[in-house]
Amino acid sequence: MPIPATPPVAPAALTDLLDGRWGHIRREARTRMAALPSPATYDLTTEQHRAQVFAELHELAKSGYPRVGFPTSHGGEGDLGGSLTSFEMLGFGDLSLMVKAGVQWGLFGGAVEALGTEHHHDQYLRDIIDLRLPGCFAMTETGHGSDVQHLRTTATYDPATGEFVVHTPHEAARKEYIGNAARDGRIAVVFAQLIAGGQGRGVHALLVPLRDEAGQPLPGVTIEDCGRKAGLNGVDNGRIWFDQVRVPRDALLNRYGGVAADGTYTSSIESDSRRFFTMLGTLIRGRISVAGAAGSATKSALTIATLYALERRQFTKPDSDDEVLLLDYLAHQRKLLPALATTYALHFAQEELVTTLHELTTDEHRRRELESRAAGLKAATTWHATRTIQTCREACGGAGYLAENRLPQLKADTDVFTTFEGDNTVLYQLVAKGLLTGYQQDLHELGSVGMARFIADQFVGTVIERTAARSLIDRLVGAVTARDEDADLLDRGWHLRLFEDREKHVLDTLARRLRRAGEPGVDAFEVFNAAQDHVLRAARVHVERIVLEAFVAAIDRCADPEAAALLGRVCDLHVLSTIEVDLDWFLGHGRLGAARAKAVTGAVNDLCGHLRPHAEALVEAFAIPSSLLAAPIASGAERDRQDAQRGHDHDPLPRKEDSGRATAS
Repeated sequence: MPIPATPPVAPAALTDLLDGRWGHIRREARTRMAALPSPATYDLTTEQHRAQVFAELHELAKSGYPRVGFPTSHGGEGDLGGSLTSFEMLGFGDLSLMVKAGVQWGLFGGAVEALGTEHHHDQYLRDIIDLRLPGCFAMTETGHGSDVQHLRTTATYDPATGEFVVHTPHEAARKEYIGNAARDGRIAVVFAQLIAGGQGRGVHALLVPLRDEAGQPLPGVTIEDCGRKAGLNGVDNGRIWFDQVRVPRDALLNRYGGVAADGTYTSSIESDSRRFFTMLGTLIRGRISVAGAAGSATKSALTIATLYALERRQFTKPDSDDEVLLLDYLAHQRKLLPALATTYALHFAQEELVTTLHELTTDEHRRRELESRAAGLKAATTWHATRTIQTCREACGGAGYLAENRLPQLKADTDVFTTFEGDNTVLYQLVAKGLLTGYQQDLHELGSVGMARFIADQFVGTVIERTAARSLIDRLVGAVTARDEDADLLDRGWHLRLFEDREKHVLDTLARRLRRAGEPGVDAFEVFNAAQDHVLRAARVHVERIVLEAFVAAIDRCADPEAAALLGRVCDLHVLSTIEVDLDWFLGHGRLGAARAKAVTGAVNDLCGHLRPHAEALVEAFAIPSSLLAAPIASGAERDRQDAQRGHDHDPLPRKEDSGRATAS
């Protein structure tokens, strides 16, 4: 079935929609970041890079960047959504600066704000905002990365002196990979097992000074540089050991649990486990921020690769001397355009997530759902970044391997995002666990074995909960009357219903598998462990469904009809390419027949050809300043080089503005 032509769309119309609610933040960020040094830092030494990033961090502090998200009572602007958006924009520049800013104002400052009380806010927040107090977020340990609840650093209260004694009991308990620790940090939020009144009270956070005014480690504190990494070398990651380091009682960030002078422990949350996960839930911004920055890096890579593909020519057509643009090859379109479509989809899902957090109330169910969605989107977006940046590197051939064209640096800098702020595999397990237990209050206390037993005792049927444009999506799904084999492949209602049906089926069958854990003599852990593939699939299909819903909602609110029509085709490509990747499931479970599956692949090909003339507008809509792209192959340099090789003073072949904007199919 031919796809109706889509008229050309000005990139600005798409930019307006992409910029969304916090468009003013995005515009200010583009202006501010364009004045910073080039993000191409491949030729800097480690120390040069760290010094440059720390200087840039001070410039950000002077510009007022960090004030956006902090409370107005302490010099901030109280705009949480604006703060997350501003951080996302840092992902277009040097990612070391993004991470360094995230450590200082997101993790360290965010922990003081979220876990501390008014006393801590008054004493520290203004200095943190203005960078007078550079700090660290010391959670991860060598022996406990994702399993933070069982980390081994201790903070033992001594009622005789009114102090906590912070200690690293063995080598595996050292704090590992701590940003800001190796060079610039003066104080750390340290997560440790709190011991008061001779009893363990679970993990809590304390403020522990690291260095004196001269920058030297304080007595009892040992700091070691992690050394050069594959990427992000502008960030000074370090290891920290504590040897009976004493800090005053008010160093405890005591919003959720406090210790009286006599050692009596009190908390408004009785369960140690629930208290711990409540504390972690207040730091949800970290995962949302990493997802946003990964999305920005992905957009940079796609812009570089797409602009190069609109300049670079390779091989001639039969009976012609005209060399073919890379993006005119279907194989090249298939490399870049489905990834570009999914990048748009994830952008709108990220925007929906930021808005939800910004407007979040005290509703416990909504908070649990948001935590799960943040975990899932962080995993999906960072895995997409890793795949897409590698694809962009390959799509640019040898030019993409040159450091000056930035793709190798983007690849190296984002690689750690899949395990940063939570290992993606573990995060998907959390998503699936939340779906299966219906966001029960005791969700996190259950653990893997407990969750399996819970399912065995109390099956919770799959409930599809809308995350965006609920009435619109209900209407679209309800309007589908044709069988799957007869529905139009571009029918949005069919897309939504197909994704919903897949999610329901996967979750229902997973729950049935886990119910075996309740049978006599059955090892509950083995049941859960044997279902890991199913657990991860359940999380993935859930995330794919909510991402599609966010895209549908974005198209619905687009005020420009032509831009909305183009985005509709981008959404079609995102959906059908996602189905194509999972064709084994759709075929194996009878959702699609063989002929229908072949039609999906044909439709992906057709959509790639349809969107080819719009590729430039789609990447230009990201509005990335050329100084931030920092890649000669994205600036027309490739065309000039080919001209010089041919010995022409002018280009005898059609230029991008002629051939790259052909009539839509």
